[in-house]
Amino acid sequence: MIRRFTVHRFTTKGFTGWHMTAIMVAFFGVVIAVNFVMASDAVRTFGGEVVENSYVASQRYNGWLAEARAQEREGWRADPAVRPDRRLALNVGRGTQAVDGARVTVIAQHPLGTLPDRALQFAAGATAGQYLSDAPLPAGRWLLRITIEQNGKRAHFDDEVRI
Repeated sequence: MIRRFTVHRFTTKGFTGWHMTAIMVAFFGVVIAVNFVMASDAVRTFGGEVVENSYVASQRYNGWLAEARAQEREGWRADPAVRPDRRLALNVGRGTQAVDGARVTVIAQHPLGTLPDRALQFAAGATAGQYLSDAPLPAGRWLLRITIEQNGKRAHFDDEVRI
């Protein structure tokens, strides 16, 4: 016995202008939504300023390089560490010698600029060349601008810690 199958045809209008309009609106809706999310994230997470005046910074660049070379020749070092109480401990040395009696200041900056900068003062610690911060830092990633002054000499360091 032979069976015949019949194919039912559904009558449709096919692809119309309304279909194309819906596809275009959906596509550009997604693009606009993604752009809005990305732009709002960019504005919230980065202030946009790296240096206050780029022309002045470019004019001082060679001087900064000369200071860095002199600091390197003198053997300055500063090694930050985070204590359990979220305060910073800074081991300062010059060559192989620990540096005591120095004035140590640190500006802690949040890398994305969402939290205000914090100026930390340091006092001498229990061991030679160790300095402890006066206040703890909130949890997160911090960029440290370290300045050490002793006997008319000054050293600058940039470092990073995670708390």
